Amino acid sequence: MTAVQQRPEDYEDVSAAERVRRVAVELRALAQDGATFAEGPYDQSRYAQASRLAAELFAVLTDRPADELHLELGRDSGYATPKVDVRGVLFDDDERVLLMQERSDGKWCPPGGWADPLDTPTAAVLREVREESGYEAEVVKLFACWERDVQGHTPPLPVAVFKLFFLCRASGTVQAAQELETLDVGWFSLDALPPLSPARVTERQLRRALEHHRDPSLPVDLD
Repeated sequence: MTAVQQRPEDYEDVSAAERVRRVAVELRALAQDGATFAEGPYDQSRYAQASRLAAELFAVLTDRPADELHLELGRDSGYATPKVDVRGVLFDDDERVLLMQERSDGKWCPPGGWADPLDTPTAAVLREVREESGYEAEVVKLFACWERDVQGHTPPLPVAVFKLFFLCRASGTVQAAQELETLDVGWFSLDALPPLSPARVTERQLRRALEHHRDPSLPVDLD
């Protein structure tokens, strides 16, 4: 295995800041992979320096302290791979979408979050729906596997993320959502959406979800 290598066409039609971010992501992945397989202290030191340089680039892009980013990046080890985010999208009979208000930014998105080790994707998304909205649910289909940055989410992250969107339907009883992450829960028409959390979802993604809700035979979106 080798870390991702950017091709010239990967930089076409992107801003200078996005080009720098992609270089930083690749540099960080190379540093992590190198540290995983390096045998001597000299190589370990070199890869640690590369990781610090990646953190400096991210600091310029995000205005976060480089030391904080270096510590955050250092929590991951082993071969560098994308993280996995799962989202459960539910519609009611009036085609309103279920959204929860994030405590972290005060904005709205479908329930979801990072998949945990030992979870199946289905178990992960149903747990997130239950904990963040209070709704018991069942999965209808996986309707999209999207790469976060290709989808234009902000702010940029120092890691690659695959976003798995599941079409779900409510089942069983409804309980109170966990207050740790959720401020409020509600059903919204796509023509009257609250302020969405741009790190987690876009209006275009919700409209695509509605198309899958109307026609579950549509193929999975891959991008």
